[in-house]
Amino acid sequence: MSIDAIKTVAVLGAGTMGNGIAHVFAKSGYKVILRDVDQKHLDRALDTVGKNLDREIKKAKITEADKPLILQRIFCTTDINDLAAADIAIEAVPEQRELKERVLKEADAVLRPGVILASNTSSISITALAAKTTRAENFIGMHFMNPVPMMVLVEVIRGLQTSEETFSTTMELCKKLGKNPVAVNDAPGFVSNRVLMPLINEAAYAVMEGVATPESVDAVMKMGMNHPMGPLELADFIGLDVCVDILNVLQNGLGDPKYRACPLLKKYVAAGWLGRKSGRGFYKY
Repeated sequence: MSIDAIKTVAVLGAGTMGNGIAHVFAKSGYKVILRDVDQKHLDRALDTVGKNLDREIKKAKITEADKPLILQRIFCTTDINDLAAADIAIEAVPEQRELKERVLKEADAVLRPGVILASNTSSISITALAAKTTRAENFIGMHFMNPVPMMVLVEVIRGLQTSEETFSTTMELCKKLGKNPVAVNDAPGFVSNRVLMPLINEAAYAVMEGVATPESVDAVMKMGMNHPMGPLELADFIGLDVCVDILNVLQNGLGDPKYRACPLLKKYVAAGWLGRKSGRGFYKY
């Protein structure tokens, strides 16, 4: 499908990533079908988009008059059949392989032939996910960074079966959103999380082994390495459960024990200390 033919975008999942993706597409003038199985998730997503738009108004990035126009472009639904109107669909459900496969299969059955189906996965094989659909040549990875409205990077991941047309259309679409797409080939964790997660994991080991407090670890990385956010503060922002899920994908996919999730990370997740979203992780919120 050509870039000019894309007018309506379906986003599958109304969580943190899903509402952010819906936000940037609607702001760029696209009609958005935001689909989730729970109406409460959809209501919360629309509320979040509204609040994020208010922040953009305060920063003079958009006007007061822009806000209702942007929100009107987002159509919320729990009905999978509404995806039939989409010209591209982007899956943005939690980083669990079986869940993603189920959602992608459901969408694949409804979408028109030739429509691109993308996954916002941060670590799972695009080649393997594509094989679960009937449109492997039209399947691709679009890994947006969190928070989506602010971060300009999108990892565009080609699976083994991804066509050149699908790849070039997706790259161009990212540019139309004001994003900077970076081409990446399919591998566990791609580039971003293959490099980031061992850093977070090693920081957790430093805390577990009593080398330093979370505050000290983060201070060293911020002041010494010029990172805008320390690795443990970032882990809390991402979600410690998500970090563990990605580390498991890296360990299983690459077969290297160096990616084994730190026991302290696992312990925090078992305790329900998931980071910002639960009110506690390495820090209290």
